[in-house]
Amino acid sequence: MLKNFRDGLIHAVGYDADIQKKYCNAKFDRSLDASGMCIVPGLVDGHTHPVWAGDRVHEFAMKLAGATYMEVHAAGGGINFTVDHTRKASEEQLLKDFEERLRRMLRCGTTLVECKSGYGLDVETEVKMLQVMENAKKNVPIDISSTFCGAHSVPKGKTADEAADDVINVQLARIKALMDSGELELDSIDVFCEKGVYDVEQTRRILHAGKEMGLLINFHGEELNYLGSAQMGAELGATAISHLEEVSDEGIAAMATSNTVAVVLPTTAYILRLRAPPVRKMIDGGVPVALGSDFNPNAFCLSMPLVMHLACVNFRMTMNEALCAATLNAAASVGKSHSHGSLEVGKVGDMLVINAPRWEHLIYQLGGQDHVIKHVIRRGDVVHSN
Repeated sequence: MLKNFRDGLIHAVGYDADIQKKYCNAKFDRSLDASGMCIVPGLVDGHTHPVWAGDRVHEFAMKLAGATYMEVHAAGGGINFTVDHTRKASEEQLLKDFEERLRRMLRCGTTLVECKSGYGLDVETEVKMLQVMENAKKNVPIDISSTFCGAHSVPKGKTADEAADDVINVQLARIKALMDSGELELDSIDVFCEKGVYDVEQTRRILHAGKEMGLLINFHGEELNYLGSAQMGAELGATAISHLEEVSDEGIAAMATSNTVAVVLPTTAYILRLRAPPVRKMIDGGVPVALGSDFNPNAFCLSMPLVMHLACVNFRMTMNEALCAATLNAAASVGKSHSHGSLEVGKVGDMLVINAPRWEHLIYQLGGQDHVIKHVIRRGDVVHSN
């Protein structure tokens, strides 16, 4: 970092000769020799559920045997299993586990990550999860965009209407008070809009309430069943919608009109053996496509390079499209494309030094990010090196 500029922003981009001439007399805290290497923006993970207790490794065998997501859910597994464990976990234990996951993401090149709550489903645990995210921001050199997802599932003992009322009147009311006092900083609101969970109108009510608080709309839609949630989200001016395996042509057109980002999740489609979302149709239709790892107990993946590889192979994306989807478009999905996602003057100095003559090795070397990523730089500081 340049000694006289400690704001963590990029101050110049250009050819070597021009930069060397401009800063020939400058003093730097540290210089890196990247000869024969490549530089790309820091990766942005557009969709994660990283604060939880109680892994679900035992469910993997059920899925391999053919059980669907909703069948696992009905058998007492899935989200509600994790909810039970997360409610019982201390804030200290959740923070310890969360920070270790963040550090693993950082080593894989992620410098900005969207993080959802949603394994509490009651006001006390949802707030506990969001406070864990706030505390981690102070301890791990990675940018976090926090999302409230109290409507991730319908809790035991409640109907979907009762649960929606609780999210709006109890959980959001408490969260607004904490935001107003400066104790919490949130960017977005999320709902799992799905058959058997929250329907389109219940989702609309919750998202609208969050929007009234100033939160961006960034929700789960059209994953397992077509419900028309993409059209509803577009009507509300959603910043992003995730999953979209079952999105319709009408939904794609609506998202293109509203400039809503499609956050596609290759790991989830892979693990649940879902059909791929119509990524090519979305790109051709003018919808910006972003990528996320969907890290959660169901899809235990912390590596965005692996996500990019799966997107290219299974979703038929080009490597250039995957890089854009894992940087600039993913930043746009959390409302931060003005500050993150590309190497431009005035944006944060988040970047990866790739130990290869072509940046495509980041995707090409399946599972090879430990060797390929030489340095991870966040806001001008080297935060990880191999």
